[in-house]
Amino acid sequence: MGGKIWFYAGSLILALLVASALLAPFIAPHDPAQQNLDQDLLTYSSDHLFGTDKLGRDILSRTLYGGRVSLLVGVTTVAISLSMGLAIGSLSGYLGGWVDQLLMRLVDVLLAFPGILLAIAFTAVLGPGLDHVILALSLIGWTGYARLVRGEILSLKEREFVQAARALGSDPSRVIRSHLLPNLLPPLLIQATFGLAAAIIAEGSLSFLGLGVEPPTASWGSMLNEGRQFLLVAPHLTTYPGLALMITVLGLNLVGDSLQDHLALRG
Repeated sequence: MGGKIWFYAGSLILALLVASALLAPFIAPHDPAQQNLDQDLLTYSSDHLFGTDKLGRDILSRTLYGGRVSLLVGVTTVAISLSMGLAIGSLSGYLGGWVDQLLMRLVDVLLAFPGILLAIAFTAVLGPGLDHVILALSLIGWTGYARLVRGEILSLKEREFVQAARALGSDPSRVIRSHLLPNLLPPLLIQATFGLAAAIIAEGSLSFLGLGVEPPTASWGSMLNEGRQFLLVAPHLTTYPGLALMITVLGLNLVGDSLQDHLALRG
């Protein structure tokens, strides 16, 4: 019962995030890039519920639009990484031999370096920008999915139903598509949930370092970077984007943990 409560709590958080991101153009009180230099660093007013930043831009509006960036980067990165990892892991686990050795050594090389350092290196070479952030995070994010898929396929391909399909003459692509992939969906869903949280944190980190989205686009990471020099005089500049980032990752972790516990109980 307790697991269901946490699952529903996390799902509610994610539903609110998605709704606020999709509806940001309609519910945001101001243009997130609109500057009002005579209203800079306001802590609160009837017109600016979350206050304003150093350029007089509305913090509430920028926080809502920052959620759109985080959601776009997270979902796109997970989709690309999952697709790459699923394809490479399936080939590695099913074919085995030198193909498995070659692909897994590539994975080992990439995993030998901290992921955020590789992402920083990629974005530093490619330059800042939303598309470059997604590309960098996808190039390092597929390894976890590939190892997970490979391990599951190594276990599943020895099962009787897979052996029967192979004995009946099914080609490898049909065996993977019809018999192996359906059994991979639960662990992949859990991995994708945690991967989404990791991608959102990574995007925030890159934007905080100035390697993410370019100004004046609102991003939680860039908002934290802009507000850190005003921590003592205007802490609200970092409080609201920081809370938004924390609550989003919390919601994803609650959902992921609940799904993981449910899968463990079923197993």
